[in-house]
Amino acid sequence: MSDNALHDSFFALHHGLPRQGPGSDATTRRLLALSGRLPERPRVLDLGCGPGRSALLLAAEAGAEVTAVDTHEPFLAELRETAAARGLDGAIRTLNADMRALPFPDGSFDLVWAESSVFVLGFDRALAEWRRLLAPGGTLVLTECVWTTEEPGPAARAFWEEHYTLRTVAGNAAAAVAAGYHVLGTVPQPESDWDEYYVPLSAHADAADTTVPGMAEAVAGARAEIALRREHGSDYGYAGFVLRAADPRWKTRPEGDGDAAAVRAVNTGAFPTPEEAGLVDALRTDTGAWLPGLSYVAEAPDGTVAAHALISRCHVNGVPAAALAPVAVAPEHQNAGAGQAVVRAVLDAARLRGERLVLVLGHPGYYPRFGFVRASEYGIKPGFEVPDEAMMALVLDGSEPVPSGTIAYPAAFGV
Repeated sequence: MSDNALHDSFFALHHGLPRQGPGSDATTRRLLALSGRLPERPRVLDLGCGPGRSALLLAAEAGAEVTAVDTHEPFLAELRETAAARGLDGAIRTLNADMRALPFPDGSFDLVWAESSVFVLGFDRALAEWRRLLAPGGTLVLTECVWTTEEPGPAARAFWEEHYTLRTVAGNAAAAVAAGYHVLGTVPQPESDWDEYYVPLSAHADAADTTVPGMAEAVAGARAEIALRREHGSDYGYAGFVLRAADPRWKTRPEGDGDAAAVRAVNTGAFPTPEEAGLVDALRTDTGAWLPGLSYVAEAPDGTVAAHALISRCHVNGVPAAALAPVAVAPEHQNAGAGQAVVRAVLDAARLRGERLVLVLGHPGYYPRFGFVRASEYGIKPGFEVPDEAMMALVLDGSEPVPSGTIAYPAAFGV
């Protein structure tokens, strides 16, 4: 049997499936929501688009101009036909091209999207090569197969070691931060996303003509993959990653041993009273509240500290959580992106440290850009009166239930 016969049978088996990997319209919408505010007519690049389920949704619901790329022309033809039937043919352009050699100029897209396709390139290589495609403030959205346990069983490990290297969600998030991205959010995909792929694929396998050269092997491979998921699915899953390239104007880093005076100066200059600067000093001496590595600074081009953000320990109904406060920008660097840079950096550090929930009492016009929503949506409230919209929460890890109840701050907050 030739490689061409197996290739042709693989695509024949997959032809007509609604999608070519685990996913759903609901997951696409969640990933889109995490991407934040987009231009009125965002330019979207959908890589490994398959028959275009995501491209169609992004064009219809985000008003996007979508360039949909795949190497399998029948998928692109199916997408063009569906787009025309839905009146979206003017919003979707298809291109038969290899994602390993994309022909687009730097900064061409507001959103680069790849559901169930990044394995073609590999997660790390995609991070490195696709960053140049993003316009300033642009977002990269990927879904990827991940380990969902630190100790996967031998059957799952043997399968994936043969086919593709997996990491945990935390491992991929760390790789993204190391590659110069901020993690806007991660989305663990539900089992129903696998059903949307495997139920139709299983039906195709049952109906396939295995006398066609290569089809018996293609069907056997599909059935083996489905059986592995059924028997060992607790070991691995799919997850979405919403990433934004870090602002190159501001170098961010953890506070160092010699930064305390500069941090105090930034906080003193940013606020009308010295209370915030005193809060930072007091938290430094509270071993139960201070979280090593979660006091972050942004440096100005001359190396001076331009901005500071601190996350310390708090509790919600006795469950550990994290409080973002204060956030300060030196007056001469305000309204230039330093505050956003340092907040995103400290939130990344909290995520990689394993923090699950961050709370902030702040301006409701500012913090939602980082993904914060009203804390009351989770049944969380402070022990004092504040406007509901000012008390906000950000879930960094949704794998466990979010605690509800009253927030208990460290003594240094005086509340």
